[in-house]
Amino acid sequence: MGLVDHGLPLVQLKEQRRDLVVALQNRSGPVSSWELMQIAAIQQAISAFEDVIADLDAELEMEAAA
Repeated sequence: MGLVDHGLPLVQLKEQRRDLVVALQNRSGPVSSWELMQIAAIQQAISAFEDVIADLDAELEMEAAA
């Protein structure tokens, strides 16, 4: 079936996380706590969306099996 995001902005969040991490990798100097908090907040949102998507997919599979 592939990844169905159920209309949630999961791909956009993952791209935003990647962009922030790449920007930090390409920079010299210390990483600020604000930058780490941004990445952590995005990661928490990604994890929450993945949990919701897994629940929705499980519901769809149970409906399909019924």
